[in-house]
Order: sequence, then structure tokens, then C-alpha cells
Amino acid sequence: MPDIGKRRIMSDGARVIVGVTGSLHSLTALHRAAEEARIRQAVLVPVLAWTPVGGERNYRARPCPPLLRAWQDLADARLERALDQAFGGLPIGVPVRPLVVRGEAGAVLTELADRPGDLLVISTGEQDGLRARLRRLTRRSVTRHCLDRARAGVLVVPPSTLHEDLRALHRGIDLRELVAA
Repeated sequence: MPDIGKRRIMSDGARVIVGVTGSLHSLTALHRAAEEARIRQAVLVPVLAWTPVGGERNYRARPCPPLLRAWQDLADARLERALDQAFGGLPIGVPVRPLVVRGEAGAVLTELADRPGDLLVISTGEQDGLRARLRRLTRRSVTRHCLDRARAGVLVVPPSTLHEDLRALHRGIDLRELVAA
């Protein structure tokens, strides 16, 4: 379990908590979460969970505080970049409390979304590609973890149709590069 401690959001009002990685899928979920927060008049809590490179176990075996600070700074910058990409900064018309937490994403999100009135918004994640297949072999999906363990409502946002268009465009570019070579 992650130690959220003093970073924990202690708001009495409604919250919409959304997992953010910076991927197109998570940006789609972030947009949906902002809309849900507006509708519910809730606080939007974009959360980026991170773990040390090589995992917690590896870090505990060979701790390096300067590296840990650098990774935290990178995670902070990644969440800020995701908000910039999605909204050009913080979304307008909704209170936002961005949060960067050290821990596994599924555990962090389900621990934060601990009230019956909370809504946890997550993307389906990358469904195909070598990276997604390898990730599924090595660890449980964040989506599955949240669906199995969340105490709050969970909204799973499918990829935008734009994702498939971009993927098709990318495949077309790859094919043209192969033909040109």
C-alpha cells in the first residue's frame, strides 16, 4: 500500500479522482473526469502515481536520495505536462488539486478514492502493441485492480476514436518509411 500521508486530499466535498500518465488514453480520461467534476460540482484530483526505476524493492536494496528527488521532480513535471497538453494548464471552471504520489498506480488510486461519493476515472490503457502485451504478462492491469478493489464508483473511459485514426496514420507512415528504404 502506498503511503499517501500528508499529501492525502482531505476535502469534505465531492471528488473526481483520475489516473494520469500522460498517454493519449489518460488524457482522454482526464477530459472526461474534468467534465464529470463540472457536472457534479466536485474537486478534480488528477493523480500521477510513480515508482522508482527498477521498482521499490530494488530501490530499498540500494537507496539513493538524490535519484529519488530527481524521479519525484520528473513525475511532477510529467503531471504538469499532461495538464498542459490536455487543457493548456489547469482546466477552467472546476477546482483542481493535482497530486503526485509514490506508489503503484492501482493501489494509489483505490486508496485515494475511498469515499462512497468519490468517482474514480481511469482509462482502459493501451490495448495493443508489444509494450502493452509485455506489461500484461509482468503485472496486473491498473484498470482491473481498480475495478476489483475500489470502494468508490469507477468510470472506465475507452479510447477516443481519434486514437484509432492516429494509430492508422502512424502505421501508414511506418509503411511509407519501409517502402522508401
